[in-house]
Amino acid sequence: MAAARCVRLLLRPRRYPLLSCPLRTSPRLLCIATQQKSTGQNLEDDQSQSQNKPKAEPMSAEKIFIEEKAKLEEQLKEMTDKYKRALADTENLRQRSQKLVEEAKLYGIQSFCKDLLEVADILEKATESVPKEELKDENPHLKNLYDGLVMTEVQIQKVFKKHGLLKLNPVGAKFDPYEHEALFHAPMEGKEPGTIALVSKVGYKLHGRTLRPALVGVVKES
Repeated sequence: MAAARCVRLLLRPRRYPLLSCPLRTSPRLLCIATQQKSTGQNLEDDQSQSQNKPKAEPMSAEKIFIEEKAKLEEQLKEMTDKYKRALADTENLRQRSQKLVEEAKLYGIQSFCKDLLEVADILEKATESVPKEELKDENPHLKNLYDGLVMTEVQIQKVFKKHGLLKLNPVGAKFDPYEHEALFHAPMEGKEPGTIALVSKVGYKLHGRTLRPALVGVVKES
């Protein structure tokens, strides 16, 4: 009888099996569960922090790009300024070289002209030394010689003028230290002080530049 009762008790269905059997949880399982829970929370925290964290790297790259752009623009500006200055210097050099070439063409003959001025002076002195009262038909040789000297002097002055060499005979003009050289100063009645009363030797200008100043006597106040 006792055995049959025990069998019936074992076969009787229990209404609350979970409540009737106490659960035993091992420490290892609790540790694993705690680690998984903490790992899940850390992942969630990292995800939330990564979402809330400001995008530092794109901002840093943009800042670097802006700085590099500014540097390149500054370098471009400097190179442009240097290029413009180089162009200006080249143009100035070209103009100076061209001016030197033109001046060489104009004034390259001044040494030759100075030598010819001595010949012109001799011709002028020769024509002035011929007595005018002796120039008669009875003395044809002297007259022909004088006419030849005058023609030669006229022709040489034409050649001088053709090459830009002009004669200066400033009698009565105001004294100009850039064109005249005063040999003496003397008072003269009827003459304005500072004017040229006598020309001892004529001067010449080559293309507007004084090649030889005229030797003159200047009137001074009495």
